[in-house]
Amino acid sequence: MASYYEQVGASTIRDVVDRFYVVVLDDAELKPYFDGVDMVRLKRHMVMLLCSVLGGPEVYEGHDLGDAHRGMGITGDHYERVGRILVTVLREDFGADDGLVGHVATVLGQVRGSIVEKPVGAAG
Repeated sequence: MASYYEQVGASTIRDVVDRFYVVVLDDAELKPYFDGVDMVRLKRHMVMLLCSVLGGPEVYEGHDLGDAHRGMGITGDHYERVGRILVTVLREDFGADDGLVGHVATVLGQVRGSIVEKPVGAAG
């Protein structure tokens, strides 16, 4: 059986990441997290990470997710919001099937504790 990566391909993953960040940066609550961030570099890391998560040959060589997000004060609400955006982009903009979306959602759940510093409902 083909991996999710083989089903969608690297080019589609790059398109997903581009669309994802368009939506994220259009969100007034999320945009401040990205002030001063090198978006080209961030997108490249996100593509490698998503390719790896989906079973591709790319090896994610960026910072540990906990280290990369430490001190940003990411709330549970904002983490959930970003996850919903990713799932929506995958499903609605790119027609991803339930298996792929479920796999990504599972991984989001697994890494949540490394990224969130404030629980859902906590003031930012």
